Amino acid sequence: MKVLVTISTWKKANTCHIPMLKNPGCGGITTGRSLSLYFKVYTVKSVILILAVLSITVPYKLSHAMEINKNNLYTTVKTLSEIIPARNYRNLESLNEAARYIKNKFEEYGYVVQEQKYMVEGREYKNIIVTAGPEDAPTMVIGAHYDVCGDQAGADDNASGVAGLLEFSRLIKAAEATLEYKIEMVAYTLEEPPFFKSEFMGSYIHAKSLYDSKRDVIGMIVLEMIGYFTDKQNSQTYPLSLMKLFYPSKGDFIALVGRFSDGSLLKHLRKNMQSTTVNVSTLKAPSFVAGVDFSDHLNYWKMGYNAVMITDTAFFRNPNYHQTSDTIETLDFDRMREVVKGLYLAILNQGKRQ
Repeated sequence: MKVLVTISTWKKANTCHIPMLKNPGCGGITTGRSLSLYFKVYTVKSVILILAVLSITVPYKLSHAMEINKNNLYTTVKTLSEIIPARNYRNLESLNEAARYIKNKFEEYGYVVQEQKYMVEGREYKNIIVTAGPEDAPTMVIGAHYDVCGDQAGADDNASGVAGLLEFSRLIKAAEATLEYKIEMVAYTLEEPPFFKSEFMGSYIHAKSLYDSKRDVIGMIVLEMIGYFTDKQNSQTYPLSLMKLFYPSKGDFIALVGRFSDGSLLKHLRKNMQSTTVNVSTLKAPSFVAGVDFSDHLNYWKMGYNAVMITDTAFFRNPNYHQTSDTIETLDFDRMREVVKGLYLAILNQGKRQ
């Protein structure tokens, strides 16, 4: 993960029945009035119209009994972040150790695992791939990279994303019979420098393989650093100081990032994330805006697919970014659990997507 610009904010606590200030999800209401007052004034038809205009949506209900296991998230982050030497591109055996762990967990959950191997500078690297749902249905890709930058543990970047991917895979396997789409889950190698934005990225190899085989891909979601949250004032920074006047000062939200053309997928994700207790911020912006393309989803854009990123905003919040201090003790597993829950709901309810 490299950079992120957050444009719009949606908070679980900020629904339109309580006072708020300039919440874009409520049409920029700036008074302390509550919608309960409006209900007393307008007819039923007027209320319906108001709700439509203000884009208030009812989160999807859980379709299945489910439980996100926080201990599973913790165990994966601990295991990956304790691999020595660090799982960077130079330490091939460490990358392979991480890949073996991911493969073993997928198999434990009942999957048949595919290793997508390829050569870079005379060395073999690999993506780890599993699928759930109807084999001949359109495909939704969920991914996270398992390598790190330099000699650091990479608990947030990106053991947290891999932990989310594995726990999601456990849940979705149990619900496989109900899926309307094929879900392809991928753990990528070589996201980090020096191969970032090159054709040697694991996600480029995977995305191109989908394109070359003419697969019907309806979207892609990448988990890119999902574990660092803080409730401290002024803990969230932005590339433009003016943004502080309009957007959160606390790094207590998860961000959903994509282009304008990815709006439908972002909207669907946001609806389901709002069914959890984690706060949600969204960005829709052109791909040339700094930070919008700073993870594996960029390679799916290159192939013409819709793709979005789920992230905690990296160094705009996390002071441990690409540092040896990026350790498991800095992560918030309660909010990580809510992020995975939101993703699970979004995919489970994909057939209801408008």
